Amino acid sequence: MFTRTLATLAFAVGFAHAASAASVNAKLAHWVPKTHPLQTLGMEPWIKSIKEASKGEIEIQIFPAQQLGAAADHYDMARDGIADITYANPGYAPGRFPVIAAGELPFVLANAKSGSAALDTWYRPYASKEMSEVRFCLAFVHDPGTFHSTKKKIVVPGDVAGLKVRPAGSTIARFVTLLGGTNVQASAVESRDVLEKGVADAIIGTR
Repeated sequence: MFTRTLATLAFAVGFAHAASAASVNAKLAHWVPKTHPLQTLGMEPWIKSIKEASKGEIEIQIFPAQQLGAAADHYDMARDGIADITYANPGYAPGRFPVIAAGELPFVLANAKSGSAALDTWYRPYASKEMSEVRFCLAFVHDPGTFHSTKKKIVVPGDVAGLKVRPAGSTIARFVTLLGGTNVQASAVESRDVLEKGVADAIIGTR
Protein backbone atom coordinates (compact mmCIF):
# COMPACT_ATOMS: atom_id res chain seq x y z
CA MET A 1 0.00 0.00 0.00
CA PHE A 2 1.46 3.30 -1.01
CA THR A 3 1.17 6.91 -0.03
CA ARG A 4 3.23 10.04 -0.52
CA THR A 5 3.79 13.18 1.49
CA LEU A 6 4.20 16.68 0.20
CA ALA A 7 6.74 19.22 1.38
CA THR A 8 7.84 22.72 0.44
CA LEU A 9 10.73 25.03 1.07
CA ALA A 10 9.61 28.58 1.75
CA PHE A 11 11.65 31.80 1.82
CA ALA A 12 10.58 34.44 4.33
CA VAL A 13 10.26 37.98 2.98
CA GLY A 14 12.72 39.18 5.61
CA PHE A 15 15.49 37.05 4.16
CA ALA A 16 14.95 38.44 0.67
CA HIS A 17 15.22 42.00 2.00
CA ALA A 18 18.32 41.19 4.01
CA ALA A 19 20.09 40.13 0.85
CA SER A 20 20.66 43.79 -0.03
CA ALA A 21 23.02 44.20 2.93
CA ALA A 22 26.79 43.82 2.64
CA SER A 23 26.63 40.36 4.21
CA VAL A 24 23.86 37.96 5.19
CA ASN A 25 23.68 35.49 8.05
CA ALA A 26 20.49 33.47 7.63
CA LYS A 27 18.85 30.69 9.61
CA LEU A 28 17.46 27.60 7.91
CA ALA A 29 15.13 25.52 10.08
CA HIS A 30 13.80 22.04 9.48
CA TRP A 31 12.40 19.17 11.52
CA VAL A 32 14.19 16.02 10.35
CA PRO A 33 17.43 14.78 12.00
CA LYS A 34 20.68 16.41 10.90
CA THR A 35 21.78 13.05 9.48
CA HIS A 36 18.76 12.90 7.16
CA PRO A 37 19.57 12.97 3.41
CA LEU A 38 17.48 16.14 3.07
CA GLN A 39 20.20 17.92 5.03
CA THR A 40 23.35 15.99 4.11
CA LEU A 41 22.61 15.55 0.40
CA GLY A 42 20.34 18.53 -0.21
CA MET A 43 20.63 21.49 2.13
CA GLU A 44 24.35 21.33 2.93
CA PRO A 45 25.54 21.24 -0.72
CA TRP A 46 23.03 23.98 -1.57
CA ILE A 47 24.27 26.20 1.26
CA LYS A 48 27.88 25.58 0.22
CA SER A 49 27.10 26.57 -3.36
CA ILE A 50 25.45 29.81 -2.18
CA LYS A 51 28.44 30.69 -0.03
CA GLU A 52 30.82 30.06 -2.91
CA ALA A 53 28.71 31.98 -5.43
CA SER A 54 28.43 34.96 -3.06
CA LYS A 55 32.17 34.83 -2.27
CA GLY A 56 31.38 34.28 1.39
CA GLU A 57 28.90 37.15 1.66
CA ILE A 58 25.94 34.82 2.37
CA GLU A 59 26.18 32.43 5.32
CA ILE A 60 23.33 30.06 6.21
CA GLN A 61 23.18 28.17 9.50
CA ILE A 62 21.06 25.03 9.76
CA PHE A 63 18.82 24.35 12.77
CA PRO A 64 17.62 20.71 12.41
CA ALA A 65 15.27 18.45 14.37
CA GLN A 66 12.71 21.09 15.46
CA GLN A 67 15.32 23.18 17.28
CA LEU A 68 13.48 26.44 16.52
CA GLY A 69 9.92 25.09 16.54
CA ALA A 70 7.61 22.16 15.98
CA ALA A 71 7.33 20.60 12.52
CA ALA A 72 3.78 21.89 12.02
CA ASP A 73 4.88 25.47 12.75
CA HIS A 74 7.58 25.84 10.10
CA TYR A 75 5.51 27.82 7.60
CA ASP A 76 4.59 30.32 10.32
CA MET A 77 8.21 30.44 11.46
CA ALA A 78 9.22 31.71 8.02
CA ARG A 79 6.32 34.16 8.00
CA ASP A 80 7.15 35.50 11.46
CA GLY A 81 10.93 35.71 10.97
CA ILE A 82 11.82 33.05 13.54
CA ALA A 83 13.81 31.47 10.72
CA ASP A 84 14.72 32.91 7.34
CA ILE A 85 14.26 29.66 5.42
CA THR A 86 12.08 26.74 6.50
CA TYR A 87 11.13 23.28 5.35
CA ALA A 88 7.36 23.07 5.71
CA ASN A 89 4.94 20.23 5.09
CA PRO A 90 1.48 21.57 4.12
CA GLY A 91 0.04 18.17 5.08
CA TYR A 92 0.65 19.07 8.73
CA ALA A 93 -1.97 21.85 8.44
CA PRO A 94 -5.04 20.16 6.88
CA GLY A 95 -7.28 22.57 4.98
CA ARG A 96 -4.90 25.52 5.18
CA PHE A 97 -3.24 25.04 1.76
CA PRO A 98 -5.91 23.38 -0.40
CA VAL A 99 -4.26 24.11 -3.75
CA ILE A 100 -0.88 22.50 -3.12
CA ALA A 101 -2.70 19.68 -1.34
CA ALA A 102 -3.66 18.45 -4.81
CA GLY A 103 -0.20 16.90 -4.84
CA GLU A 104 -1.42 14.45 -2.19
CA LEU A 105 -4.27 13.09 -4.30
CA PRO A 106 -3.93 9.35 -5.01
CA PHE A 107 -2.54 8.18 -8.36
CA VAL A 108 -1.65 11.70 -9.56
CA LEU A 109 2.14 11.37 -9.36
CA ALA A 110 4.05 8.20 -10.17
CA ASN A 111 7.50 8.95 -8.74
CA ALA A 112 9.50 11.61 -6.94
CA LYS A 113 11.63 12.82 -9.86
CA SER A 114 9.00 13.61 -12.47
CA GLY A 115 6.33 14.18 -9.83
CA SER A 116 8.33 16.88 -8.07
CA ALA A 117 9.08 18.67 -11.35
CA ALA A 118 5.42 18.54 -12.37
CA LEU A 119 4.08 19.70 -9.00
CA ASP A 120 6.57 22.55 -8.70
CA THR A 121 5.86 23.83 -12.23
CA TRP A 122 2.10 23.54 -11.80
CA TYR A 123 2.00 25.19 -8.36
CA ARG A 124 4.15 28.26 -9.03
CA PRO A 125 1.32 30.44 -10.44
CA TYR A 126 -0.74 29.74 -7.30
CA ALA A 127 2.04 30.08 -4.71
CA SER A 128 1.98 33.89 -4.57
CA LYS A 129 -1.65 33.76 -3.42
CA GLU A 130 -1.77 30.64 -1.27
CA MET A 131 1.59 31.32 0.39
CA SER A 132 1.52 35.10 0.08
CA GLU A 133 3.19 35.69 3.46
CA VAL A 134 6.48 34.09 2.39
CA ARG A 135 8.57 33.72 -0.75
CA PHE A 136 7.92 30.25 -2.13
CA CYS A 137 11.07 28.43 -3.21
CA LEU A 138 10.15 24.94 -4.40
CA ALA A 139 7.80 22.02 -3.87
CA PHE A 140 8.59 18.35 -4.03
CA VAL A 141 7.25 14.91 -3.18
CA HIS A 142 9.06 11.76 -2.16
CA ASP A 143 8.71 8.33 -3.71
CA PRO A 144 5.78 6.13 -2.66
CA GLY A 145 5.82 5.20 1.00
CA THR A 146 4.29 2.27 2.84
CA PHE A 147 2.99 1.06 6.18
CA HIS A 148 5.49 0.19 8.88
CA SER A 149 3.90 -1.75 11.73
CA THR A 150 5.15 -3.10 15.06
CA LYS A 151 1.90 -4.94 15.78
CA LYS A 152 1.05 -7.07 12.76
CA LYS A 153 1.85 -7.62 9.11
CA ILE A 154 -0.18 -5.46 6.74
CA VAL A 155 -0.84 -7.17 3.42
CA VAL A 156 -4.41 -6.32 2.41
CA PRO A 157 -6.62 -3.28 3.15
CA GLY A 158 -8.55 -5.15 5.84
CA ASP A 159 -5.39 -5.51 7.92
CA VAL A 160 -5.52 -1.79 8.77
CA ALA A 161 -8.84 -2.12 10.62
CA GLY A 162 -8.42 -1.52 14.33
CA LEU A 163 -4.86 -0.17 14.06
CA LYS A 164 -3.70 3.18 15.39
CA VAL A 165 -1.80 4.70 12.47
CA ARG A 166 0.35 7.82 12.14
CA PRO A 167 -0.56 9.08 8.63
CA ALA A 168 1.69 11.02 6.28
CA GLY A 169 -0.86 13.74 5.61
CA SER A 170 -4.54 14.67 5.62
CA THR A 171 -5.42 12.69 2.48
CA ILE A 172 -3.80 9.56 3.89
CA ALA A 173 -5.53 10.17 7.23
CA ARG A 174 -8.88 9.89 5.45
CA PHE A 175 -7.61 6.74 3.71
CA VAL A 176 -6.75 5.20 7.09
CA THR A 177 -10.20 6.07 8.44
CA LEU A 178 -11.91 4.48 5.44
CA LEU A 179 -9.93 1.29 6.10
CA GLY A 180 -11.11 1.18 9.71
CA GLY A 181 -7.99 2.52 11.37
CA THR A 182 -7.58 5.35 13.88
CA ASN A 183 -5.27 8.26 13.15
CA VAL A 184 -2.49 9.33 15.52
CA GLN A 185 -1.20 12.82 14.77
CA ALA A 186 2.58 13.11 14.94
CA SER A 187 5.27 14.67 12.77
CA ALA A 188 7.78 12.54 10.88
CA VAL A 189 10.47 13.21 13.46
CA GLU A 190 8.15 11.94 16.22
CA SER A 191 7.17 8.74 14.39
CA ARG A 192 9.72 6.44 15.95
CA ASP A 193 8.82 7.66 19.42
CA VAL A 194 5.08 7.04 19.02
CA LEU A 195 5.81 3.52 17.77
CA GLU A 196 8.18 2.69 20.62
CA LYS A 197 5.73 3.97 23.23
CA GLY A 198 2.79 2.12 21.68
CA VAL A 199 0.90 5.34 20.96
CA ALA A 200 0.70 4.14 17.35
CA ASP A 201 0.66 0.58 16.00
CA ALA A 202 1.90 1.64 12.57
CA ILE A 203 3.22 4.64 10.67
CA ILE A 204 3.18 5.56 7.01
CA GLY A 205 6.43 6.78 5.52
CA THR A 206 9.16 6.09 3.01
CA ARG A 207 10.52 2.63 2.55
